[in-house]
Amino acid sequence: MWIVLVGATIIGLTLGLLGSGGSAITVPVLIYLIGHGGKESIAESMAIVGLISIVAAIPYGRAHQIDWRSVLYFGVPGMMGTYAGAWLGGMSSEVVQLIVFGFVLIAAAYSMLRKPRLVDEANKTETPSAPVKWIALEGTGVGVLTGFVGVGGGFLIVPALVMLGHLPMRLAIGTSLVIIAAKSAVGFAKYQSDLAAHSLSVDMRTIVLFVVIGIVGSVLGRWANQRLNQQTLKQAFGIFLIVLGGFVIFSEGAKFLS
Repeated sequence: MWIVLVGATIIGLTLGLLGSGGSAITVPVLIYLIGHGGKESIAESMAIVGLISIVAAIPYGRAHQIDWRSVLYFGVPGMMGTYAGAWLGGMSSEVVQLIVFGFVLIAAAYSMLRKPRLVDEANKTETPSAPVKWIALEGTGVGVLTGFVGVGGGFLIVPALVMLGHLPMRLAIGTSLVIIAAKSAVGFAKYQSDLAAHSLSVDMRTIVLFVVIGIVGSVLGRWANQRLNQQTLKQAFGIFLIVLGGFVIFSEGAKFLS
């Protein structure tokens, strides 16, 4: 029980603090600590992170820190990409999906550990945003990744919104939460049909418990977001992701080679 409490709280905290990172923890917790199957865990992760993201986005919406133009141009292609990624995931083995997931965690860690160039670019009001086609293309790519391995993709969405859309960081985080929620809903629906075809199902009790605890964590994360050094938090979380990603790759790689 304590594993669920700690894991769900950390998921909510990372979403509230950074607008990303929740699903990086969700899938490994569900698989390696709770013992759920790989595909069920990916589907459950989408439901958990999507629902927490909706609640976490509410304060950003009230503070007018959501850019709905970016939700449209990035989120809609992302939803279509998520459906395609979930379709590919349904045809792939769990081991392959989880090995890819491990490398995604390493990529997320790199994104968080590299020195930021985002703040200055975000404040360049004279610089126009990237063409819509590039924003849509990035959204589609992130969506495919979301559907295939069950990550929300906030670690890619937030930098893309800042660099391509030239949004301030807090506006990018609020916008990212809305996009994650929309993509997760599409991916979860697709996985539900695939799981049913193989007589599998998600555990709704686990989803509800993770969501309730995660929401509390996201509220705390939103509060801490305005008081803590985000770059220090990102670096600490990035190091954690390297360790977690390495564990997943080693564990699943051994299964693949055996």
